[in-house]
Amino acid sequence: MKSEAFVESTNKRYTQTITTGNHTLIADEPTELGGDDKGPAPFDYLLSALGSCTSITLSMYAERKNIQLDVITVRLTYIPPNEIDGSSSRIIRKIHLEGDFTDEQEHRMLEIADRCPIHKTLRSNVDIMSSFE
Repeated sequence: MKSEAFVESTNKRYTQTITTGNHTLIADEPTELGGDDKGPAPFDYLLSALGSCTSITLSMYAERKNIQLDVITVRLTYIPPNEIDGSSSRIIRKIHLEGDFTDEQEHRMLEIADRCPIHKTLRSNVDIMSSFE
């Protein structure tokens, strides 16, 4: 499925208007980085995309397998790379599930979480082709 977004700067320093489908969103940087904190920062949207995709993927799996899944929460933290020790950036994803399922089903759902499209995209090599319009 193809996705598109249109991002346009505003008259505010870093505030951006994002249009995707029928939705309009705002992105900005926090005040400590010189923004006006009018909306989530770009990395917040990245984490939100991964978290919501994870939760939706688990919901779809549970529906297909008739697993009672009452609550899904996903907490994500982005840790930037450390040039001093050479570590790469990482995302820590903690998933909490509530419902009526076995330990085996829970283990399988953790595997399924890694199959969400955003997770797979982040783990793959993505070509980004830039040009001027």
